[in-house]
Amino acid sequence: MATFLYKLGRLTFRRRRFVALIWVALLAVAGVGMATASTDTSNSFSIPGTEAQRAFDLLEQRNPGTSADGATARVVFKAPEGEKVTDPANKSEISGIVKELESGSEQIASVADPFQKQAVSQDGSTAYISVGYEVSSMELTEETREALTGAAEDARSGGMKVEIGGDALQLIPHTGTAEVIGVAIAAVVLVITFGSLVAAGLSLLTALIGVAIGVGTITALADVLDLGSTTAILATMIGIAVGIDYALFIVSRYRAELAEGREHEEAAGRAVGTAGSAVVFAGLTVVIALAGLSVVNIPMLTKMGLAAAGAVAVAVLIALTLVPAALGFAGRRVMGRKARKAAEAEKSPEAKPNAGTRWARFVLRKPVWVMLVGVLGLGVIAVPAASLEMGLPDDGAQSESTTQRQAYDMLSDGFGPGFNGPLMTVVDTKNSSDGKAAVARVSEEIESIGVVAVAPATFNKAGDTATIVVIPKDRPSSAATEEVVHSIRDAGQDIKADTGADVLVTGATAMNIDFSQKMNDALLPYLALVVGLAFLLLMLVFRSILVPLKAALGFLLSVVAALGAVVAVFQWGWLGSLFGVEQTGPIMSMMPIFMVGVVFGLAMDYEVFLVTRMREAYVHGESPGQAIVTGFKHGARVVTAAAVIMIAVFSGFIGSGEQMIKMIGFSLAVAVLFDAFVVRMAIVPAVLALLGKRAWWLPRWLDRALPDVDVEGEKLQKRLADAPASDQGPGDGGEGDRELARV
Repeated sequence: MATFLYKLGRLTFRRRRFVALIWVALLAVAGVGMATASTDTSNSFSIPGTEAQRAFDLLEQRNPGTSADGATARVVFKAPEGEKVTDPANKSEISGIVKELESGSEQIASVADPFQKQAVSQDGSTAYISVGYEVSSMELTEETREALTGAAEDARSGGMKVEIGGDALQLIPHTGTAEVIGVAIAAVVLVITFGSLVAAGLSLLTALIGVAIGVGTITALADVLDLGSTTAILATMIGIAVGIDYALFIVSRYRAELAEGREHEEAAGRAVGTAGSAVVFAGLTVVIALAGLSVVNIPMLTKMGLAAAGAVAVAVLIALTLVPAALGFAGRRVMGRKARKAAEAEKSPEAKPNAGTRWARFVLRKPVWVMLVGVLGLGVIAVPAASLEMGLPDDGAQSESTTQRQAYDMLSDGFGPGFNGPLMTVVDTKNSSDGKAAVARVSEEIESIGVVAVAPATFNKAGDTATIVVIPKDRPSSAATEEVVHSIRDAGQDIKADTGADVLVTGATAMNIDFSQKMNDALLPYLALVVGLAFLLLMLVFRSILVPLKAALGFLLSVVAALGAVVAVFQWGWLGSLFGVEQTGPIMSMMPIFMVGVVFGLAMDYEVFLVTRMREAYVHGESPGQAIVTGFKHGARVVTAAAVIMIAVFSGFIGSGEQMIKMIGFSLAVAVLFDAFVVRMAIVPAVLALLGKRAWWLPRWLDRALPDVDVEGEKLQKRLADAPASDQGPGDGGEGDRELARV
């Protein structure tokens, strides 16, 4: 592979104008597709195989038009001190708002008058209007949302406190500010790393072109492939991360080759042949991790993972072709004055070792202590992960300044916390001889469980399906509410055996519980798939068993430590005020598997780039200890810069007002921090130092069975050493083109 990539690097450097033209054309095509694509993206959410989803599907089939999975809103009213909502003036105001909402949008399915539906608290201080919509919250038009918020504003003018809860005001979080901040920090770090505005700008520009092409393509195909709007957000986040990393690796190696006195074209070929090989395999691990989200069997996650994997593939192609072409346009300016002086200084016998060299030598002197401190430190941080509780955040987890949170608190105070998460019990009586008796028994069983209220059953027109609304005692995300759901389902099994009626529990709360359970069940298979495939891939790269095993175990250690930190902050509330956590609760069920997918890809980036340089030095004759020093001498600065960029990008999301986004940003930032600086920069060299030559051991039979991908460029070095000098210099392009064609 290294030989092929070497020739590709020289070809793209030589034919840089043609290569640049191709990528500009692709960018234009993606831009046109994005501009002409339908603005209506799909945000449908389904969880195949769960009881809650089966209940939704049954309601849609038996009672079409009820919009069982449509958006909902609760307009909550609280009378001024000393008054009641039932006072004539307040009651008239609320009744007027009911009529205003009924005529406010064509997307409204139902509006429930609180005085007819008994939605008034016992003390008369609080009432709420339930609003149902025909479409999901993501499909609501801006006019519909404005009609809802406008009605609330009209009611406030009468002196009552009015807030809006439910998912009707839920929007896809926009992360534009965080992305801009992340790119700005990346630019500063790149300038410091390279000491050259040209090199920093080149890395950023190529990464952004790759992101633009990937996101433009996703947006253009969103309507055809039924992609949600969150898909482009994930692709942007991952695309920026890996795009900058891969360009950083190639440019850094190119500068190192120039510093050794090679011609520009030769330096580009060697950079792509060596660092490019690491980029290819690092990219493959990211693609495996993201495509592996398919094992969860949630269509939305599958599409998000595959789309993001496509963005990563574009980033790899950009790094292998556009980056060397751009280096051809940059010329000597990619080095910078300070870099050229530093390169000359390193050649002198009196050259001082850089920070990476000094750290590697320290680790070689104290490998046991470094490993123990790293492992025990992460182990202590990981302890809270044993208490991990997963769920989906409700409005109670939002900032106290939001109308959703205030509506949530008003309902809890007026009616009890269970009113924020009603359960919908669906009874299918089609196979029952006495459907009404079966439904009556279901209501009795639910009342015996211990809930606040059980509403009278409502049948469809055919009389074969009934719905019963249940109000639990505790908040939606509590363990007690989850226990109520399981108790109803357990009782339903006995009822089905006796009467033939099928009892299903659904609603937003039950859907969240089922989603969390599905994510929890998928976590271990997902880890096994991703780590297993990556282990095989890394065994090909490093021709070793122990190095890939160490890489996988180190990653698992950093992930568990990151989960421990998340539990301590967001579930237990430690240092919560520092990170703006206003309400503790269960960890978002999607977060662990999402974090594994993203961080695994980045971790393997750092592992492949750092250890490949060590392997390269070892293969070319250096001792195991000296190979570690060489790897850190050339790679520590680059890996550090890449990790700092990622930590800065992810930390920008911690300032979000959305608890979910805040949690994701924090988890990714600490996971990269632990993996890059503790595992890759400390534990990995310590373990390699202790293993010595055994680190690179591979059974002979396995060595013969595995294909030799030559990532470290051993065959390339031999070929270049045997080739006449004229073959390595600049040419007219014809011979290089023919060589590439032969490969």
